[in-house]
Amino acid sequence: MTNSPTMTSEYLTCAGFDIHFTAWGEQDAPPLVMWHGLARTGRDFDVAAAHFSGRFRVICPDTIGRGLSQWAADELDYGLETYAKIAVDLVDRLGFGEMRWLGTSMGGAMGIKLAAGSLKDRITHLCLNDFGPEPAATSVERIIEYVGNPPEFDAVTELEAYLRTIYTPYGFQTDAEWQRMAETSARRKDNGRITVHYDPKMIRQLVNYPTDYLMWDAYDQVAAKTLLLRGADSDLVTPELAQDMTRRGPKAEVVEVSGCGHAPALNVPTQLEILDRFFAT
Repeated sequence: MTNSPTMTSEYLTCAGFDIHFTAWGEQDAPPLVMWHGLARTGRDFDVAAAHFSGRFRVICPDTIGRGLSQWAADELDYGLETYAKIAVDLVDRLGFGEMRWLGTSMGGAMGIKLAAGSLKDRITHLCLNDFGPEPAATSVERIIEYVGNPPEFDAVTELEAYLRTIYTPYGFQTDAEWQRMAETSARRKDNGRITVHYDPKMIRQLVNYPTDYLMWDAYDQVAAKTLLLRGADSDLVTPELAQDMTRRGPKAEVVEVSGCGHAPALNVPTQLEILDRFFAT
């Protein structure tokens, strides 16, 4: 299904799951994979993907249990090991060799795991959007609280108001961007009410795999050129953690993004200019 001159909505079976992704740009352009955060979808990257579509083949997947991708029958499939297998199968089926990777939060964790492991020789540039290998426990608890208790609403407009509240740390978004977030985050339940798009069981990852996001060993194995975008008000990536990341492993470059917490929306010129410079190297 074609949504615009530059974006297509596509599906592939990867590691046994039906995976939805949006694709931007020419098929023979250098690949750029953008992977979303824990409770989000690939549509969060619409602005950034459109920005880069003239230079890259941009792929923005929905993780299993999110967006339009299949839900897992077994909650044990909600974990970085399965997500990484899906990602490898996806880029293989798309014929990608070397690629750039941009990951927000959970998508950053996937990037570290892959750049240290099965895609070590193929990820040349790794951008971590407000993620580090030892997330602050208080931030994780905050995320569990709102992700693990998805509310219900009578209307999509009410969902939008809720998203504007919990995702205030994303920073500035236009009214149209907030509306798109609501429309791509909505799911109607059997009772006719609106709730968020994701499978509530996906939060069980943090119970079933409590060390999934403790990643110093993997980070130390990353060889890709690495950039950490840290929301200046982030409660997930502390300033101390960011400094440690400049000293270990790939010795990430750190850029603080003002006006944002966890995590920058990557939708305004100042943020896109940082990415322009990094991905152009």
